Amino acid sequence: MQILARLCMSADGYVSTPNGWPPQVVDPAHGPGSHGIAEFLETCEAALMGRTTFEPALTNDFWPWPDLRVFVLASERPAGTPDHVTVDSDPARLLSALRAANRGGDVHLIGGPRTIETFRELGALDKLELVVLPFLLGNGLRLTDALSVETGLELESSRTLDAGAVEIVYRVAAGGGVSEAARAGWAPASQRD
Repeated sequence: MQILARLCMSADGYVSTPNGWPPQVVDPAHGPGSHGIAEFLETCEAALMGRTTFEPALTNDFWPWPDLRVFVLASERPAGTPDHVTVDSDPARLLSALRAANRGGDVHLIGGPRTIETFRELGALDKLELVVLPFLLGNGLRLTDALSVETGLELESSRTLDAGAVEIVYRVAAGGGVSEAARAGWAPASQRD
């Protein structure tokens, strides 16, 4: 079992539109299975997400995860949550339930930077997949607003997708990120002694 976070982001680094929607929804190429998501989900048996990502699904005309077991990090069970969905307020306990139910398939970690960082801090993030979309948003939520910049990433693969998007897959490594001290001490070559 691997836990895989997959996010679309604009070319200027936003993982949400200014009004909070995932950026792929404003892409003219967006549709069922677009941006490589259908292929990605072939190895997944479960979805792990936060409440903010989960709650809009409760009012959808269709259930977005028909073939996946769903695990939700939330302080209380949202009204209308189907009985087969596992909800827990403790991320470590939710992760234990997910591992106990796993039959060998991968887990799609869906959500924003805070949810991804919560599970990364527990050592439960194996890969970070970014789909860089060919447009600029100028505002919204950035990945690093919550995800630690000290996260070590090792390039696994990259490829061009339809309509000019680029998929970049990183393995999450222990250490190897950029430390606060290194960021604070950095200066352009023209300003170094």
